[in-house]
Parts: sequence; structure tokens; C-alpha cells
Amino acid sequence: LLEAMEQRMKPVLNFLFPEIPGNHPSRKSIATNLLANVLGLGWAATPAGLKAMEELSDLEEERRRKKQRAVAVGAASNEMCDFLILNISSLQLIPVNIIAYRSQYGSVSPTSILGMGLVATLFSTAAGVLFSVIARKCTKRREGGKV
Repeated sequence: LLEAMEQRMKPVLNFLFPEIPGNHPSRKSIATNLLANVLGLGWAATPAGLKAMEELSDLEEERRRKKQRAVAVGAASNEMCDFLILNISSLQLIPVNIIAYRSQYGSVSPTSILGMGLVATLFSTAAGVLFSVIARKCTKRREGGKV
């Protein structure tokens, strides 16, 4: 199931994380985290997000061993920052927790926030992606690479 999920998300992952090798295990964890967030399952997204960060840290360690461009020990890589931005912006189709809270506290229509919630998280995620892409291009220019 994870393999199929990752394959379907491959174009998105390639766009969002072009520096992560196609066969790296962090891609599965990132895909799992993003999909869990989209479905409003924050409790399920957290373990996958933590695993993704560990695997991205391992990727940086591997880059340091191979003498490739890597960040200093203890610093966050571009991929880690991009993932954190996407995770925090949290595009959600179904905000399960908010609906549950509204229902618990007696809301007459607990699902009435679906439309505006989707719009708000769509904008926050689009802003996060735009920021990540612009930051990546600025970093490449500063390092003298092609954009």
C-alpha cells in the first residue's frame, strides 16, 4: 500500500523535494504524513512525520560521508525545512478534530466549517509551497548553480 501511495505521489514529491533521491525511504514517510494531514488525521501524521525527519537527517549524514553538499551537524537541511513548512500548513480536506470539537461542544452544524477550512488550508499550503520553491531558487543562485 505504501509503495502504491508513493508511486501515485511521485510527481508531487519530485516537485516538492527534487534533492531527495527517488529510492530514498524518507519519500514513503513524507507521502504518508502528507496524506494523513490531507485527510485530517493529525494523530496518524505525527509518527510518519517524525520518521521522515529521522530519515532526512540520515540522508544529510550520508551526504556528509560522501563529501557532498550537506548542512552542518545539528542544522536542518532544505528538505527538512520544506517538509516542516508543508506539515505545518497542513492542507486538510476533512478537519476531523475540529468537527469533533464542534460536535462535542454542542454546535448545531459541526461540519459547516468544511468549505472555509479547505480554502484556508489550501491558501496556507500554496503559500508554503511557493515560499519553498522561491527559497530553493534563491539558494541555488547564491551557490552559483543553475535555477
